[in-house]
Amino acid sequence: MNALLLPPPSATTTHFLRHRNISNPPLSTTSYKHSPLRSSLTSFSLSEDDVITQHDDDVISPYVNRRYDFSPLFHFLSTSGDSTEPQLTESQLAESYRSVPASLWHYLLKTLATSSPSPDSVSTAYALVDWLHRHKLCFSYEFLYSILIHALGRSEMLYEAFLLSQNHALTPLTYNVLIGACARNDDLEKAVILMNRMRAEGYQSDFVNYSLIIQSLVRNNQIDSGLLNKLYDEMVSDAVELDIELLNNVVLGFTKAGDVDRAMHFLGVIQGNGLTPKVSTVVSIVSLLGSLGRVEEAEAVFEEISDGGLKPRTRAYNAVLKAYVINGSLRDAEWVVDEMERNGVSPDEYTYSLLIEAYGNAGRWESARIVLKEMEVNNVKPNSYVFSRILVAYRDRGEWQRLFQVLKEMQACGVKPERQFYNVMIDTFGKYNCLDNAMAVLERMRDEGIEPDTVTWNTIIDCHCKSGQHDKAEELFDEMQQSGCLPCVATYNIMINSFGEQERWEGVRGLLRKMKSQGLQPNVITYTTLVDIYGQSGRFMDATECLEDMKSAGLKPTSTIYNALINAYAQRGLSEDALNAFRVMRSDGLKPSNLALNALINAFCEDRRDVEAFAILRSMKENDLKPDVVTYTTLMKALIRVEKFDEVPAVYEEMILSGCTPDRKARAKLRSALKYMRQRLKSEFHTTAKY
Repeated sequence: MNALLLPPPSATTTHFLRHRNISNPPLSTTSYKHSPLRSSLTSFSLSEDDVITQHDDDVISPYVNRRYDFSPLFHFLSTSGDSTEPQLTESQLAESYRSVPASLWHYLLKTLATSSPSPDSVSTAYALVDWLHRHKLCFSYEFLYSILIHALGRSEMLYEAFLLSQNHALTPLTYNVLIGACARNDDLEKAVILMNRMRAEGYQSDFVNYSLIIQSLVRNNQIDSGLLNKLYDEMVSDAVELDIELLNNVVLGFTKAGDVDRAMHFLGVIQGNGLTPKVSTVVSIVSLLGSLGRVEEAEAVFEEISDGGLKPRTRAYNAVLKAYVINGSLRDAEWVVDEMERNGVSPDEYTYSLLIEAYGNAGRWESARIVLKEMEVNNVKPNSYVFSRILVAYRDRGEWQRLFQVLKEMQACGVKPERQFYNVMIDTFGKYNCLDNAMAVLERMRDEGIEPDTVTWNTIIDCHCKSGQHDKAEELFDEMQQSGCLPCVATYNIMINSFGEQERWEGVRGLLRKMKSQGLQPNVITYTTLVDIYGQSGRFMDATECLEDMKSAGLKPTSTIYNALINAYAQRGLSEDALNAFRVMRSDGLKPSNLALNALINAFCEDRRDVEAFAILRSMKENDLKPDVVTYTTLMKALIRVEKFDEVPAVYEEMILSGCTPDRKARAKLRSALKYMRQRLKSEFHTTAKY
């Protein structure tokens, strides 16, 4: 254990180590019957009736109903012998408790350490363990110290827990308690180190620790599918029994990581074992499916709530409502709200905000206003979030100028803008390149006493990056940190992309080092950004190294990262490299998308390999992938590059027949081909006339 780096000591460490000089923690004044500790140490007694014990022969203990008064002991521990009052010597005190059974000491310590733990109560518990150990009154010291370590962990006194554990040999019980303490205090690095050490010593971690680690990862937004799969493989390797709590946490972990297919797999495992998942678990899957536009699957999972004998509540209905709103199914969204009312489930603010968003997306502003009136009738006061959804609908429809109208309506309803509303305002102005207005909103937030959060800073930094104002973006990045708001992974991803566009490679490496020094690990978006900026600059060795680093970190590459690499090769005419990247993508089990195939066609186009480009088109058709306007436009470009102008009109016609609407670029390619054909015919005519 000495090899483990201890966390910095807390303010209570000195007090903890001087455990004899403590104030009186609260304890009950009569026999303890599973009630919180109260009052003081002046009078505290327990009987064996307070502890349920089982005997192998079912014989009743002759000591049942015997009561022990622990007041003198706690008085001794609290005064450290400094009192002028006459009292028993320590040895006499120890002898008076010699007949107390071990189970009662365990119960007393657990009660003292876990009932509203505080530095005082934990210090008293430590003093009790030390006293019992010194006088050999209880021989289950492993259990005693485990109780105490558990209490220290729950009291956020992790440093003290490690100090205590270093004085004793670690057993499986102590290991598990320490791992749980680390996970509860979100110190996952030490939890993993302890689990690996435990495994190396031939011990098995229990399922509770895996649950706590997954909960900590979810709580701190550090969860990703690759890491969760790795944890699951360890559980299988260690033959850990997956109970219902752990399985629910696994499902929630995968939904938080965005891997809905794995989440649904483990939902099936729960149901296949005859267990009932938590409603919150099912709701999380419905919500994620809805966010991904997989509405039919969201409906099916939602129905399982009712089929399983559970009554859907507001949050469950909101999850399926969100799916319909994202999918643009206004009629279905209205049906969900009607269904809630029929089943006696009251809509909340989020329900109404989603319905308002649905009407806004459909351009039915009057219906949205009617919903606002309905909220008033149902005593649900619209909040800032509701108006932010109206603002989002205007923004997404390009009607951002109506932002000021929304602000006026909001003020008329007596609703004060909150941080989220201001964040949407900043994002709206940023999307339409009104950066002065975005900065004005930032200042207004501060004037109203609302401190910008990471979303605020990320939004305003990103909109300056996208407008090419990289110096201002960097200035805002520095200002963010000076204000005490720590950058998150998304912030660093934005800045890495900004530095990459400026080809400030040492700056990119510096950002990565700083990011890791703050305990932030690169995620899939980080690696995708790195591959893209390196690829666009022709630094393909760096791009492929990032891809390998990503795999080494246990992250699974996505189609997006391969698309970025293939596209980078394509733009430089490196068709063989693009083809190799495509093959690696397939070997990683990823299905080719139109984006990847179009990039590959473009690579062959730049390399004047039109035959291979059309082979991709045939492959798309054979694999039921529908070519889009980009596919056909790129193929026309390939034909023009090899001067096969007369074949371009046929491709253009096929595009129209396949149901694709030609865009400006497609029409431009056709005009170019026709222009070259006319020039060629004219040249041939003059040549023939000359002879």
